[in-house]
Amino acid sequence: MASTTSDGSASSGRWRSAQRGLTRLLLRDLLALRRLINQNRLQATVPPWIDAVTEVVNSYSETSATLAADFYDGERDAAGVPGSFTVPLADPPPGEQVDSSLRWATKDLWPRDEADATVAQREPFDVRLEAAMTKADAATQKLVADGGRETMRQAVKQDQQAVGYARAAALGACAFCRLMASRGMVYKTAGTAGQNANERFSGDASVAKFHNDCHCAIIPVFRGQRFELSPHAAEWDRLYREYAQGHPGDQLRLFRRAIAEHG
Repeated sequence: MASTTSDGSASSGRWRSAQRGLTRLLLRDLLALRRLINQNRLQATVPPWIDAVTEVVNSYSETSATLAADFYDGERDAAGVPGSFTVPLADPPPGEQVDSSLRWATKDLWPRDEADATVAQREPFDVRLEAAMTKADAATQKLVADGGRETMRQAVKQDQQAVGYARAAALGACAFCRLMASRGMVYKTAGTAGQNANERFSGDASVAKFHNDCHCAIIPVFRGQRFELSPHAAEWDRLYREYAQGHPGDQLRLFRRAIAEHG
């Protein structure tokens, strides 16, 4: 009899909890690095802060990838598929990607002429710093989580016993993530996943898109397995089919409204 897997399985819950625990440790270490930024010496102190954060991101990305590989191995064993497979660990994010994300997060820290300053740039420095660190936390969380997600994605792509993967989203996830999770086990190629689902979200070939501060996970599915939506993802699927399906270009807005009114 074929085994069954789900985005709501106990094993996927444990893996997502492990990744959230990793995020908590990441944010703790990032908080300690804030002291490197000096309001009166931004030119001299922001670059070393970026370098320090980059080192932290690289370290945590490797751990995220290892956690993902361990989860994949466990799911593969549980599926009982034949043969062996070595999960390829994803590399840490490119340095230029980390640098670009952190410079985006801190762009409002720099002083501006009153005539050229945005509303955010006119705030007191401590307010601007807190906003910048909030953005940096969210961006680095994604970079680290992507290490695990890319490891899973590449494993599914290279493992001949894997047929695809599903997305697991938390109950409090945004409407986009809930919609993607409700689609079930369709993720392996851009064609099956929906290549241009939402341009605000980034992902390799638009197969799996994730945003900053996104805690969605990838759940592999193997040959001979049957995938079942969790009860909450099945309810999201029902809402989509009833209120949003068949409205090209407007599905996400209608789905978001359906969640607000009936979710």
